[in-house]
Amino acid sequence: MWIAFAFGSAFFAGVTSILAKSGIRKTDSTVATAIRTIIVLIFSWIMVFITGSQNQLGSIGGKTLLFLILSGIATGTSWLCYFKALQLGDINKVVPIDKSSTVLTILLAVLLLGEPIGLFQGIGVLLMGAGTFLMIEKKAETNGASVQGKGWMLYAFGSAIFASLTSILGKIGIEGVESNLGTAIRTAVVLVMAWIMVLVTGKAEAVREIPGKELSFICLSGLATGGSWLCYYRALQDGLASVVVPIDKLSILVTVAFSWLVFHEKLTVRSGWGLVLIVAGTLAMIF
Repeated sequence: MWIAFAFGSAFFAGVTSILAKSGIRKTDSTVATAIRTIIVLIFSWIMVFITGSQNQLGSIGGKTLLFLILSGIATGTSWLCYFKALQLGDINKVVPIDKSSTVLTILLAVLLLGEPIGLFQGIGVLLMGAGTFLMIEKKAETNGASVQGKGWMLYAFGSAIFASLTSILGKIGIEGVESNLGTAIRTAVVLVMAWIMVLVTGKAEAVREIPGKELSFICLSGLATGGSWLCYYRALQDGLASVVVPIDKLSILVTVAFSWLVFHEKLTVRSGWGLVLIVAGTLAMIF
C-alpha cells in the first residue's frame, strides 16, 4: 500500500504545475501564489496534528526559529519565481530547470555543510545536469519571443536556486524541530511573504478580479500540493525512503504527460533524451 501512496505523491506533485498554469493565464502569478499558499498552509498544519508534533512549539530554540524563517523566505521566493516562470514559459522547459534544484542542493551540501558525495550521486548530478541542458534548448524565435524566453528562464533558475537554499537552510533549522512542524512554520512565513508582495506591488485589487475558473484551478493546485505532502508522509511512514524518494521525484513524468494532454506541449527528440537523462539521474540517486 505504501508504494501506492508514493506514486500518489508523485502524481499530485506532477499535476500541481498543470493546475497552477491553468490558474495563471490571466491572474497575476504573485496573487495566485498568495492564494494557493493558504490551502498549502492548512494541509501543512493537518500533517502537524497527524504526527502530534504541535506540542514542540514551545520548545523551539531561537537559532532553529531563525533558520526556519530564512528557509521560509527562500521557499516563498522560489515559489514566486516558479509560478512567474510558468506564466511566461512552457511547462516542459520550466519544470526541468526547477528540478535541477536537486543538483544544486547536493553541490551546496558538499560546499557548505561538508557532506560527502557518493559515486552514484555524482553520476546522478551529471546526468540530471546534462538532461536539464537538453530540455531547455530554445527554438528559433522572434525578437519579442526571445526576450520573453530569457525572462522565464531567469525566473526558472531563480526558483531552482532558492529551492536549493530552502533545503540547506531548512536542514540547519530542522535539527531542533520535528520536520512536519518545521514545514508548517516555513509555510506560514511563505504566506506572510506572499501577501506582503501582493500589497507592496499594489496587486491587492487584483484578488477581486480573478476569474472564477482560474480561482478554482489555483485552489486545486494548492490541494494537489497538500495531497502530495500527505501521500509522501504516509509512504515514508510505512515504506523505504530509498524507494519513496525516487518515486516522488519522478513527478516530472506526470507533468510532461499532462502538459502534452492539456497544453499540447510536445517534446522534441533532444528534449526527450533530456528527460531520459533526468529520470536516469534521479534513479541513480538511490544508490
